[in-house]
Amino acid sequence: MESKREDEMIYFTSDLHLGHKNSIRLCNRPFASLEEMDETLIANWNRVVTNGDTVYVIGDLMFRMQANPADILKRLKGKKHLILGNHDKSWLNKVDAGCFFKSVERYAEISDGKHKLALCHYPMMTWGGIGRGGYLVHGHIHNNRDAAYWPLLASMDQALNACVEINQYQPVSFEQLVQNNLVFKNT
Repeated sequence: MESKREDEMIYFTSDLHLGHKNSIRLCNRPFASLEEMDETLIANWNRVVTNGDTVYVIGDLMFRMQANPADILKRLKGKKHLILGNHDKSWLNKVDAGCFFKSVERYAEISDGKHKLALCHYPMMTWGGIGRGGYLVHGHIHNNRDAAYWPLLASMDQALNACVEINQYQPVSFEQLVQNNLVFKNT
């Protein structure tokens, strides 16, 4: 299990969908074009994250990316870990993942020094540590509250959505993630 060093921050983000024009319409994102979306997401990332920070990408970093994925990854600050999402196969085989990510996994359990966290792209009913106050950090659902599962997921205080749509289109700390999810689940 990894733990937080005193001199670094740990951030979480999910479902950036860089390169995916339809995500603007499908998720009601506030961008006029794909180029504006991609450049804003990259700028927001680099405004928040330093090269000494750790970022857990909880899946779907890119989708249908026309540009070379390595060119995008080189621009993103921080020590990156990728939790695989359903769209990551579309670009991941085009790069040497070891050059850009400290780890690439389907599921991980970490500690930020204060909390035990399970990381998975998909929301789950249970996870390692749930009975001992552990949290799940997930993605996949974007800002969707219309699905049949929403009432159940909304009632799960320990399940935290890392999707960019509810996190100001930027990586966020655990504390910000908790606060943003309270707002998302209660509005």
